[in-house]
Amino acid sequence: MPPPVNARIPLSLLEAIRRIDTPDGEPETEYVQELRNKRLGLSDTVYLQIRRYADAVKRGQKISYAEVAGLGTLIGRRPDAAELFVSAGGILAQEVYGSISPTRRKIIGVIPGPAARMLAVRQLKGIAHRFFGGTVKRTGSSLTLRIPNSVTVNGPAKSGGCVFYESALRQLMRLLVNGAGPVEHPLCSARGDAICEWRAEWRTPAPTPG
Repeated sequence: MPPPVNARIPLSLLEAIRRIDTPDGEPETEYVQELRNKRLGLSDTVYLQIRRYADAVKRGQKISYAEVAGLGTLIGRRPDAAELFVSAGGILAQEVYGSISPTRRKIIGVIPGPAARMLAVRQLKGIAHRFFGGTVKRTGSSLTLRIPNSVTVNGPAKSGGCVFYESALRQLMRLLVNGAGPVEHPLCSARGDAICEWRAEWRTPAPTPG
């Protein structure tokens, strides 16, 4: 049985559902209940689960893999699943980036490129282990994220569940050093591989001419 999952993972998935299912503007009062019935993200069940996962984050409690994988499979059945997984990955990246101390984030932002990358890789390794249940390795100008137990891989192939981790990795690289190139997905457990793996080219922006 795969190990339990950091509560920020299911929390980010449900937050993405709530954001996508929330209509723009204030709906008419008489339509509120109808919207709640039609849109999962507005349901009381999702609201209560978001509170539960948020409390688990505060307490440092983890959630069973089976529960989170079940949520990933449920999302994968939606017609907007790919969009939702991308959004959830971005939400997760923002949250875990916020877990890095402001001082450390500032240091990474002001020191020269090579030193910034070295510190950023250290942060990514810690984030991958603590939040994703995976590992990060740097080889030259590329980073490899390996996830042995993806929670979003079991949906239909067209759902694009694997873009959840891809989106999180790309956004974290942008937040840390404002640079991320193409991200490949050479290994995928849905295709029969032992793990899921993403390989990202690390590109930092050229200095602005003075």
